[in-house]
Amino acid sequence: MSIPVSQKEIASDKTLAMTSGVVFPQVKICSISSFGYYRYFYEDKSVNNKIILLVEDNPDDVELTLRALKKHNIMNKVMVVNDGAEALDYLFRNGKYADHTSSGLPEVILLDLKLPKVDGLEVLRRLRAHEQTKLLPVIILTSSSEERDLIESYRLGANSYIQKPVDFNQFSEAVRQLGVYWLLLNKSPNR
Repeated sequence: MSIPVSQKEIASDKTLAMTSGVVFPQVKICSISSFGYYRYFYEDKSVNNKIILLVEDNPDDVELTLRALKKHNIMNKVMVVNDGAEALDYLFRNGKYADHTSSGLPEVILLDLKLPKVDGLEVLRRLRAHEQTKLLPVIILTSSSEERDLIESYRLGANSYIQKPVDFNQFSEAVRQLGVYWLLLNKSPNR
């Protein structure tokens, strides 16, 4: 990940990453670019053990998301499923995931809305209806700019709604911010 920094911060303790006055002791600085950005990785391995579930049917968007995560050194395991039915099977341990108990539930779900088999809104509805998944953070990550999708997503319990930027650099920055917030800063309830 990269965090813009001031010269004062560069001169400070290099084992801590600082951004907007917040100190993350579990982050270690790898290098500082000529543009004043820290490149860092998570020293706290429990952060890297958190699973991201990416529910996306478009292979190009999957690749862009994975590239953006890698670009910012978000090294968490990313489980990719390509439709809503597969997402529900993964989360509820049905079908081909019935014996898949080792990885547990994801820390965060990145959910597209326009999915084959079961659309993203129905996936969200079913997640919120079950005790084991109702508190999972669900981030709608979609190209839809329709107001009704936005309203319905929040009505059903989405934690955030992000319209995918067309530009890769903007998309990459959005993914970086998602990673920092949902994997590093956010405190989830025990599940």
